[in-house]
Amino acid sequence: MRISDLSAKTGVSPRSLRYWEQQGLITSVRRPNGYRDYDEGSVLTALTVRSLLDLGFPTDLIRTVLPCTDGGATDQAVCRDVVERVATIRDDIAARVTQLERTRDTLTSFLADR
Repeated sequence: MRISDLSAKTGVSPRSLRYWEQQGLITSVRRPNGYRDYDEGSVLTALTVRSLLDLGFPTDLIRTVLPCTDGGATDQAVCRDVVERVATIRDDIAARVTQLERTRDTLTSFLADR
């Protein structure tokens, strides 16, 4: 499928898709006319990349995580390392959530006193 089709199916801009390809997060083959051609698996990959970026994952970690998300990883040690890194990120997010909840509660108390 062409980049415009992949963009329409995923809601990811063509510019982002090109950047992700440059970063090694998604792949395509070039048609004789120079257009990129993406396979159907690229839809799920693009959606996964978008989700991981939204969670705050850096692209270098996403590049490592992707093979572990589709069952294609051959090095289980890499996937174990990925699990540890993801757990750390999860714990950091949980700590931020706790801090945001405290801030929200403080603001709510402040507003209630006014």
